[in-house]
Amino acid sequence: MSRVALFPGSFDPITLGHVDIIQRSLPLFDEVRIAVGTNSTKNYLFSLEQRVNWIEQTFSHEAKISVVTYGGLTVDFAKEQNASFLLRGLRNPADFEFEKAIAQANREMVPNLETVFLLTSARYAYISSSIVRDVIKHNGDFSHFVPDTVRP
Repeated sequence: MSRVALFPGSFDPITLGHVDIIQRSLPLFDEVRIAVGTNSTKNYLFSLEQRVNWIEQTFSHEAKISVVTYGGLTVDFAKEQNASFLLRGLRNPADFEFEKAIAQANREMVPNLETVFLLTSARYAYISSSIVRDVIKHNGDFSHFVPDTVRP
């Protein structure tokens, strides 16, 4: 059986922290599907098409990575994708507590879907998409936080 991991998120925008987690996960899985979620109640700074495009450009050289979009429950989409693993990055203890609760709920719904946590490398642990969005909204230099594909 193929080891397929789904890395769900809004990626609004993708950051160097996301890139770090994805690159470091590649030896662990046969395939990593970056799942860009859509939520009608959430206001995104960037369109779904733009977010997908940035991710595809960032990983265009990597055959083990694909980009998919979805709405609804992540566990339902993981089943549709035949993914056995959910990949999640942890920056700090607050992330762990939040992600642990979600992983436990997911396990109740889909017992054979395993969540794998990777710690973000220290040099990227402070970066979040919300920080990047705030810098962008205030016309600041966000180039240190995102891959080249997102930079102006």
